[in-house]
Amino acid sequence: MLRVGYPAAIAAEFLRDFPLEVELIPLPDDLDHEVEIDVWLPGVFPAEARRLWPHLRGVRLVLALVAGTEWIPPITGPGVTICNTRGAGNIAPAEWVISAILATLKYFPFYLDVQRSGQQWAHRAEANDHYARITGDARSFYPSVTVEELTGKRVLLVGHGAIGQEIERMLTPFHVELTRVARTARATPLVHAFGELDSLLPQAEIVILILPLTAESRGLIGRRQLALMPQGALLVNAARGAIVETDALMDALNSGRIRAALDVTDPEPLPEGHPLWSCPNLLLTPHAAGTCPQFTPRALAVALHNLRRYLAGKPLKNVMQTAI
Repeated sequence: MLRVGYPAAIAAEFLRDFPLEVELIPLPDDLDHEVEIDVWLPGVFPAEARRLWPHLRGVRLVLALVAGTEWIPPITGPGVTICNTRGAGNIAPAEWVISAILATLKYFPFYLDVQRSGQQWAHRAEANDHYARITGDARSFYPSVTVEELTGKRVLLVGHGAIGQEIERMLTPFHVELTRVARTARATPLVHAFGELDSLLPQAEIVILILPLTAESRGLIGRRQLALMPQGALLVNAARGAIVETDALMDALNSGRIRAALDVTDPEPLPEGHPLWSCPNLLLTPHAAGTCPQFTPRALAVALHNLRRYLAGKPLKNVMQTAI
């Protein structure tokens, strides 16, 4: 019987569709003895997976519950096949990206600060000052500026996989001017290559990062790229923190050059007292964009589909590493 190890934190109700010909082995985070399994469904947190791996024996197949699997090969080595759950977690992070953009452009963090301070709404006039300061637009507006619009903005979407395509779909009603960038250029739809990024950044009012962390993408957005972005541009990172050089980002935020919305950081988790916490023009969430109530059933459904294929001797889907 095939032995499948899974995070013990997953409730049994989510596992009821697994076939009878497999034995499900719950793996607690504090596992302290060796366990023999054939298939491993690691949890979503790398630190937990690293603690578990030394106690696991016989693993031939890893069915990750996430799309980003770059952290798994350093744990397991090359001797296992690794599959991800591409397509299962598209909606929540795409919604986070749209929400983060709208929250920033509608000045929700500012208005929440005013609300919590118990001050009068007369302070809303400061929103106009913020707009002038961050965008460099010093024109006199009547009435004064209290929000900005997403509609019609020039958006640079860096990463055009399953989540990137979902973000594009959600942006469609806003009639943005969308430019796509990915590792490899494509003609239909038009997708530019990474090598063209520097020439595209100066026209981008919003830059969205939703690409895997690889040797090529690590540090893709550094000091030069941030300087190329227009005054007041919004950088949205829902990918991996190390795609952006943190020191360069903090300098750009502190100088009032750009604004940012981050669900990921480098380092992560962000240590207490790190200077990024206090940067202005920043909306920060704790890598929470994808963990909605629908996450577990969707991820398990993709993993289960691959498990059934494995049992039937069929080729696996979403293979990120083939065992050597």
